Order: sequence, then structure tokens, then C-alpha cells
Amino acid sequence: MPLPERLALATRNPGKVREILEICADWPVAWHTALDPGAEGSWPEVEETGSSYLENALIKARAVARFLGEPALADDSGIEVDALGGAPGMRSARYAGEGASDRDNLDALVRAVAGIPRSGRTARYRCLAVAVLPDGTEVWAEGVCEGTLIGGPRGSGGFGYDPVFVPEGWDRTMAELSPEEKNRISHRGRAFRALRRALEARA
Repeated sequence: MPLPERLALATRNPGKVREILEICADWPVAWHTALDPGAEGSWPEVEETGSSYLENALIKARAVARFLGEPALADDSGIEVDALGGAPGMRSARYAGEGASDRDNLDALVRAVAGIPRSGRTARYRCLAVAVLPDGTEVWAEGVCEGTLIGGPRGSGGFGYDPVFVPEGWDRTMAELSPEEKNRISHRGRAFRALRRALEARA
């Protein structure tokens, strides 16, 4: 089945908007985002109260789809560090506390793994991407990128924890990769490509 002609992107995070639109650049759809001219302040504020990445992504997509009356996409993602029992996980955006900046969260994670040998700093990025359609159909897909953490930030690309995350099979951090390289292997790239396949496979 073809993709909807128009899709709303249920996020206010500029980094996510940029990255998702890059990943989905070949989707034959018209995009609508909260960052569009004139949209500021007109989209719903959504509180992420779910107990899983999937629940949070669905909360956001449902709210925007209902508000705008059009199909909506959303994702929820996090970084999971094995030595920290999977943390920050769902609290990745708030690891250093409510209102924390990307830099605050990054610094907090660097401190948390400072005493752990590199071989013990295995981690993964996980992303759940969802689509909510006007007829009530909900489709989702997951993407994972395995890697390890380094002891201090390197690179100026990406956002979030990218400066300390080295993807499996690479010797550069996510922040040192080009956008094309990152999107090819990232959790978000994998999730949204899988979501497209799931949407097009609908009967």
C-alpha cells in the first residue's frame, strides 16, 4: 500500500526533525513539523508518561494525529549502557535531571562510566518509530545500533550522546561520522527504514 500523501512529525526536537527528514528524504510524502513557519505554539504539548519507548512514541504520534487530523510519525529512543544496568535508557533526555541540556546529560554519562574499562563500556542506541493513521491503524518498528563508549567527547556532528558513542565496526564516534554515514547505520535510520517497509506492506 502506498505511503500517505502527507505526514506530520510529532517531535519538537530540532536534531530529531533534521535527522528524520534526512533519513526519510526519499519518502514520496509532504512533511509537516512543529518547526514549520507559523506552526510554533500551535502543536500540542505532549507529556511522555509511557513505561516503554513504544508507549512514549505512540503517545506523541496519537496526540499529534488527533490534533491535526492527519497521519503522524513519532519515535522514542535512548542509549543503554550495559555496565549501568541499561541506563540511561528511557531517561536519556533527562539523565542529568529535568531540563538538562544535551551537554549536561553527556557529561553525566561520561562521569558515570569513568571508572569502567573500555571493554566494559558496551552500549547500544535503541529507537522505536511509529506511525498513527486516521483510520486508527498503528504501525511500528525498532532499530538498534550496538557500540561502545569512549572516555571523552569527540566530533561535532549529531547530537545527544553521539560524541562518546563509537558504533560497532567503526573507529569514529557518531559525532565524527558524516550525516550519510550515521543515518545508514544508526538506530533511528534502521527504525524508520523498517517503518516504511511495514507501512508499505499493509494489506
